[in-house]
Amino acid sequence: MDLELEYNNRARVPEHAAHIAAWARDAAAWRAACPRAELDLAYGAGERERLDLFHPAAAAEAPLALFIHGGYWKALDRSFASHCARGANLRGVAVAVPSYALCPAVPIARIVEQMRDACRFLWHRTGRRLLAAGHSAGGHLSAMLLATDWRALDPKLPADLVHAALPISGVFELEPLLPTSIAEGLNLTPATARALSPRFLPSPGRPIHCLVGGAESNEFLRQSRDMAAAWGGSFEALPGANHFTVISPLADPDHALTARLERMARG
Repeated sequence: MDLELEYNNRARVPEHAAHIAAWARDAAAWRAACPRAELDLAYGAGERERLDLFHPAAAAEAPLALFIHGGYWKALDRSFASHCARGANLRGVAVAVPSYALCPAVPIARIVEQMRDACRFLWHRTGRRLLAAGHSAGGHLSAMLLATDWRALDPKLPADLVHAALPISGVFELEPLLPTSIAEGLNLTPATARALSPRFLPSPGRPIHCLVGGAESNEFLRQSRDMAAAWGGSFEALPGANHFTVISPLADPDHALTARLERMARG
């Protein structure tokens, strides 16, 4: 198996730059158009430990989701993902979109800690449990949040602070990345790659729906299918979608994926 071909999504999708530029454009448009947005909230002391919280128009208390951007833990920030809140907002769900520090400045384990800090910040701010969703590296991080022992971090937190996860095109086994160019800057060893692979963590016993683009590589399809099976969750391949178009439906309130996100957020 050519693992480089399986995991190098930018090489697999030559038009990836146009897709990423469209994310930035659509994200900026939703930041401007969202009727109730709290931007640049600090969930930690670090420069990139910030999140944007997008609320639905109605003032009533809304269910809460966290959406984590991708970039193989090495690229992008929340400004490329704001539009992923649009569909959920229009269905009455609040969505927080965080940034995080990037490899190689920090290890992946530190990024996991930052996302846990973001969840704790949101709990103290809203008093609401949340659905963790994310794309690519963000899919990995959303699964890590679902697996977190929140009471071990803080006995005052609800054990199910993250009550469900919706990872999109996630990487749940990190060891296959080691011989590829993707591993450059991640500073992974076989031991840390295994420890940071949610596929091999005990099932948290809470809902997980693993979605992947139907046009993605066999390895991305396998990883999502195996992750769902390992944790007793569900699996879906979105017909015709590649690694970059698979998140497009989240901007559409009428798409089945957005309806699923809403159902999962309402728990």
